[in-house]
Amino acid sequence: MNLVDAKAQFIQTWGSLGAQWGINRTMAQIHALLLVMPDPLSADDIMAELNISRGNTNMNVRELINWGLVERVLIPGERKEFFVAEKDIWKVATYIARERKKRELDPIMKVLMQLQQAEGDPKDRELKAFKESISNINKFAQQTDKTISAFIKSEENWFYSSLLKLIK
Repeated sequence: MNLVDAKAQFIQTWGSLGAQWGINRTMAQIHALLLVMPDPLSADDIMAELNISRGNTNMNVRELINWGLVERVLIPGERKEFFVAEKDIWKVATYIARERKKRELDPIMKVLMQLQQAEGDPKDRELKAFKESISNINKFAQQTDKTISAFIKSEENWFYSSLLKLIK
C-alpha cells in the first residue's frame, strides 16, 4: 500500500472510530489528517485534503481546539492560520476522556442524583424497583467516574513523580 492510500485509509478509519465514540466523523477525520501530517496545515489545506466545505472545516477545527486536540500555530510571513494536532497519543486519549466525561458522564450523574430523590409511598413496589435501578446505575456511573478521573490524572501523576525523581 502506498502512502497516499495508507493515509486515506487511516483518515477514514479514524473518522469511523470517532463516529462510534460519539464524535463527529468529520471532526475525527480532520484530527486524523493533522495527526499524521509532519507540518501544520491551513484551513484551505484541510478543505482540499478532505474535500469538505470551509464552514465544516472551521466549525470542526474550532471544536478540536476546544477539546485541546488541536492548536493554532503562527508561521512567520503567512497571513493564514495553521493548525497542528497533539501527537502524543496518551495525551490525546486523556483529552478525549476528559471531554467525554464533562459532556456525557457528569450531566447524567447529576440527573441520577436527582432521580434518587423520587418520593412516594415507601411500600410501593414500583417506587422501590425504580429507586433500586437508579441506585445501581448511579453506583456504576460513580465507579466509571472514578476510573476515568484516575486515567486523566495518571499522566499528571506520572509528571510529578518524574519531577520528584529528578529533584532527589
